[in-house]
Amino acid sequence: MGSLATHFFAFLFFVPVGIRRLLCSFSLYLKNPCAYRSKIWYMSEPRWKNIDLYVLLIALPIASFSEIFFFLSFSGHATYRFAFFQQAAVGSLFWILVILVILRENIDPFLMHESLVFVFAGIAFLIEYSLIGKEITGLGSRVYELLGGLTLLCAAACFYLSFLPTAFFAEVALSSSLIFKGTWVLQAGLSLYSDTFSLKGCRKISFSPAQSTTDVQCDLEEDRLRGVALINLLFVLHLIGILLMSFSLFGALSCNRNLRCGEGAGPSLAEFESESMLMRPLPEFELE
Repeated sequence: MGSLATHFFAFLFFVPVGIRRLLCSFSLYLKNPCAYRSKIWYMSEPRWKNIDLYVLLIALPIASFSEIFFFLSFSGHATYRFAFFQQAAVGSLFWILVILVILRENIDPFLMHESLVFVFAGIAFLIEYSLIGKEITGLGSRVYELLGGLTLLCAAACFYLSFLPTAFFAEVALSSSLIFKGTWVLQAGLSLYSDTFSLKGCRKISFSPAQSTTDVQCDLEEDRLRGVALINLLFVLHLIGILLMSFSLFGALSCNRNLRCGEGAGPSLAEFESESMLMRPLPEFELE
């Protein structure tokens, strides 16, 4: 259950952050598309509304230290012990990222450019990709292969935003990928490490020292093939759900300004252009 708990915690980390970024980026874009610029964190006023950022500041090191404790005390398969160490290292990287965000927002924004924080985030995602699920084989490797693709997409979006923060599509890709990562990592935990939601004809990955392989054990080859097809189908369903959610959120924010986050609320582009027309001086005509 330790690995299932880790997947659930990752779900609680990625999904709220992705939804917040998607909501605030949509709000800021609808305020004035021409002046849109992505941010490393969409801060809200008053400061207490950023409680989620400070919760991560406390929760991430606790999670990392817990993984290190499992790494030191677990006496089972060496692969599992190394997996605990990997998860602790990845959690520490994202903890450092949260610290950088807080330092930049609360101390002196001029000491650290936003591009550097985006670059660090991209590096953190690349390191996560290099570690995630590398010791899992067979059916489980397909699950983590898809998760790795989402991680690479997050890294690419971060690097792109580091030199072009006005790229709205890159921000949407980053935010949606974070949500997708969260839902898919939860799906991975339920499908691979839970008896209740395990694939039909297959058994969960066990932490038993007697199990010498890190693959999902299936009774028949047909069960394994069916499991791969089901994993691909679930991935497509997750993708469709994320797309529908993103389009619905954008449509709701377009129709109702009260739903927008504080930093994104404001006059629409049409109102902005109308005000500019009113302030523009009238053309002068020469009398013949």
